[in-house]
Amino acid sequence: MLRSRSAKAALRTVRKPECTVLLSTSQIEENSNFIRNTTKRRVATATQSPIGFREDPITVLSHNSKIASLSQSIVSTQPIVRPQTQMDESFIGKTGGEIFHEMMLRQGVKHIFGYPGGAILPVFDAIYNSKHLNFILPKHEQGAGHMAEGYARASGLPGVVLVTSGPGATNIITPLQDALSDGTPLVVFSGQVPTTAIGNDAFQEADIIGISRACTKWNVMVKNIAELPRRIKEAFEIATSGRPGPVLVDLPKDVTASILRKAIPMSSTLPTLPSQASKLAQAQMRQQLEKTISRVAHLINISKKPIIYAGQGIVNSLEGPELLKELSDKSSIPVTTTLQGLGGYDELDEKSLHMLGMHGSAYANLAMQEADLILAIGARFDDRVTGNLKKFAPQAKAAADQNRGGIVHFEILPKNINKTVHVTEAVEGDLVKNLQILNPQVKERSMADRKEWFDQIRNWKTKYPLSNYERAERSGLIKPQTLIEELSNVTAHRKEDTIITTGVGQHQMWTAQHFRWRHPRTMITSGGLGTMGYGLPAAIGAKVARPEALVIDIDGDASFNMTLTEMSTAKQFNIGVKIIVLNNEEQGMVTQWQNIFYKDRFSHTHSENPDFMKLADAMGIQARRCKRPDDVVNSLRWLIESEGPAFLEVITDKKVSVLPMVPGGCGLHEFIVYDSEQDKVRRKMMAERTGGKYGAEECS
Repeated sequence: MLRSRSAKAALRTVRKPECTVLLSTSQIEENSNFIRNTTKRRVATATQSPIGFREDPITVLSHNSKIASLSQSIVSTQPIVRPQTQMDESFIGKTGGEIFHEMMLRQGVKHIFGYPGGAILPVFDAIYNSKHLNFILPKHEQGAGHMAEGYARASGLPGVVLVTSGPGATNIITPLQDALSDGTPLVVFSGQVPTTAIGNDAFQEADIIGISRACTKWNVMVKNIAELPRRIKEAFEIATSGRPGPVLVDLPKDVTASILRKAIPMSSTLPTLPSQASKLAQAQMRQQLEKTISRVAHLINISKKPIIYAGQGIVNSLEGPELLKELSDKSSIPVTTTLQGLGGYDELDEKSLHMLGMHGSAYANLAMQEADLILAIGARFDDRVTGNLKKFAPQAKAAADQNRGGIVHFEILPKNINKTVHVTEAVEGDLVKNLQILNPQVKERSMADRKEWFDQIRNWKTKYPLSNYERAERSGLIKPQTLIEELSNVTAHRKEDTIITTGVGQHQMWTAQHFRWRHPRTMITSGGLGTMGYGLPAAIGAKVARPEALVIDIDGDASFNMTLTEMSTAKQFNIGVKIIVLNNEEQGMVTQWQNIFYKDRFSHTHSENPDFMKLADAMGIQARRCKRPDDVVNSLRWLIESEGPAFLEVITDKKVSVLPMVPGGCGLHEFIVYDSEQDKVRRKMMAERTGGKYGAEECS
């Protein structure tokens, strides 16, 4: 073993991964076999493993000296794939809390929703009186999460939440799962007990990393202040990449309270730039993708009864709605949307079929069943859309067998492809880029060219209009469907400057059915998880994101009761949301199922509400109650024209069903629609079953 200082220095020089020398083939042939064979081996070894050589260093030096004699023959110099990491000195001397504040500014964050507590105080102290961050303090952490969701859905930017450890963190779990289900970008920072106390059942300690693992795209505990900037950066990258979703960063108190004393690397632990082999593989995948898209274009061009089924992926993409319209117009393809896709396509367009699914329009559901080609764009074939899978899309499946149609899935998340519905062609990746490739290949078709298809659709629209429901004239009570239609009319002139949020229940479905959706990011609701109480806090978040817009929360009384305390948040921060509560004094959707499937056994679905007028007054919110059908329009205008937050309670008819409805286990074509005679029978039977408690007043 060599022990001299010069030899060790030489060894370090050789091992240093600076660069490798490349020689032309002719020049290598001119040199000795020793140089040609040995040198190539050394260069290859250095390129593959820059850690260092294992050979005798003196021999290596000899080789290097011979190579140096060929310095005039050097063709090029290629850096080895391990550049020195750049160091960031800007955080030296800052506490973890101050680093958090700085990173929020670097990420462009302007609004944070959250609730303080002991474990997160170093961060709250750092943002105290910040001139750059607007902090919204809700009455409950769940409210903070839904506010951040509403903010993200309205703005397209990630919503940011800051809560403390233990119950503060666990209270955010429902919004995390809601955001994961609906693809909403959310970045949650939770406080944690000091690292020295973790695992000791410390006060307000909870394993939030373990708890949130199943309801986040990614989560991490920061164990050292030096990694804090990098982890925050990664959190925003992951939340907004691919299919957006929630991430959680756990911040132990000793990390946020400590001071950084040295420069830190800012390189991410996320995958770096692809290797040459990866680039070649990606090029091959692009070629395969282009071939797939060409096959899809061919199917569109030969199909007789195509339909586009568009989801939230269209709404999430800035250019998505425009490209969707271009495709629909060019090839004259009717469009139906999911609940979360509402607004992605103008419903006043003749080719619109409105929403499909369990409570979708009858003509949208029939069109899905009769279409020979289904183009699913930014949607995932969830159970509320497909109904009974064995009965789903029979004509498209038959067309696929004959190579004249089928089911095409444009999807960014690979795991969603063929998860529930086996597709004919899968187009994976960013739908905007893929539609930009597809649209030029599609041939122009007029509606006259597809006359048979559109005539059939018009017949369905005439036979099963969404306006087919019991009107108010008979009972003298306000029908919730009528109120939604009137709201759509009085806000029509505002176009994209009206944003509607909802809770979950019958009111959600009536809003989806009877409001006319024309612009993206104007419908904000909980779809995949179906979270009651979502509407009000989401409206607050949406109003924070777009203060110039008219933001209206349409809620049911049961859903509203779950987060009604956030009315005082709207008052405290002067957030001018408008609230409409459709009060039928029951859990409407659950009672509808109990009425249809459980013989009117209304088990625990009726509760006594507080006096909403007094409650609004106690919270400093201007309020009005509407009881008569002839007062609906005036009440809505009062609400819209009110300054600041305002509340409108609407007393509606009871036991009104949301129709159409596809019962569980049925195909999309096996729906229930409103029939006046059948409804009389239903109410009479309800009165008999409940001893006259329900339904009797309509049967007289």
